[in-house]
Amino acid sequence: MSAPSILLRTEHRVGIASYGAYVPRGRIRTEAIAACWGLEQKRVPIRAKSVPGPDEDTATMCIEAAQNALRRVAVAADQIRAVWVGTESKPYAVKPTSTVVAEALGLTPFISAADMEFACKAGSEAMQTAMAYVGSGMARYALAIGMDTAQSRPGDSLEYTAAAGGAAFLFGRAENAVAEVEGSLSYVTDTPDFFRHAHRHYPQHGQRFTGDAAYFHHSQQATRALLDALGRAPQDYRWAVFHQPNPKFVRRLARQLGFTEEQIRPGFLAPAIGNTYAGSSLLGLAAVLDIARPGDRILFTSYGSGAGSDALSLVVTPRIGSLRAGVPRVRDYLERKQEIGDYGVYLRLMKKIHRE
Repeated sequence: MSAPSILLRTEHRVGIASYGAYVPRGRIRTEAIAACWGLEQKRVPIRAKSVPGPDEDTATMCIEAAQNALRRVAVAADQIRAVWVGTESKPYAVKPTSTVVAEALGLTPFISAADMEFACKAGSEAMQTAMAYVGSGMARYALAIGMDTAQSRPGDSLEYTAAAGGAAFLFGRAENAVAEVEGSLSYVTDTPDFFRHAHRHYPQHGQRFTGDAAYFHHSQQATRALLDALGRAPQDYRWAVFHQPNPKFVRRLARQLGFTEEQIRPGFLAPAIGNTYAGSSLLGLAAVLDIARPGDRILFTSYGSGAGSDALSLVVTPRIGSLRAGVPRVRDYLERKQEIGDYGVYLRLMKKIHRE
């Protein structure tokens, strides 16, 4: 199959009409986690990671991010016809998070709503679904959210990176977009690098198997196929955003694909807040849009275990300057933090202490 034939384009041109981010205030330094388990700080890949408060979960954080997106633009509630939430840590095992969000935003009852699942690419899955809804003419606007309060077994290597946060994107027609979607595609295989069985509290992962065969292979294939289909090269992009399981993986992937440190820096949040799973690449994209200028081209590639990647090419429009001010930027959330110095408090906040 030739590269152009796998490119996904909608009937009507679509783009991001607005966006909003949210990162909880709590932070635990990874050295505090390492000290509890007797590990040396040099083995810890990030400085600190975000932790939800006692009254926060995926639903409340989705609402915060979505409200930020809607504050930036004047869009009537009845024009938003879908809410898609991508997460692997929803509050209820059987009950959609999307309906809670839609109700809180005043968008119900005549609206489509559903939760997406595909590990860390659930958020970009929601984005592609929103693009399709708008691009087919079924909706004038559709809301896509990627958010997680990522879980990890105490003492596991994931505990140093699994964090909380995410972003919301309001998709609309290209004439109303601050960043138009030029094209997208997906690359998936049955690669079980990370999974959680029913009735288990924490996920399992394939150690080194999660690298070359999973994250790197799928991210590279999706990105290169998109570039080939569009006839583009890394130097054609001002910014690049990748899924961020840890800092080392992101830097290595960027080098392999031909992107520079400067291109990935604005959306490279893992060292400061960790891996927010379904919210990881979406938060990175929001951080880039916070500083983007008209004409900037953005390469966006997500990754989700199981396994697959979604790749998008976006170009920023002059409407980026028309977004309302006064809405918190990603940087504001990074700077607004409260340190959690006690590992026991962290366990309680993450609901890792299970009572029989």
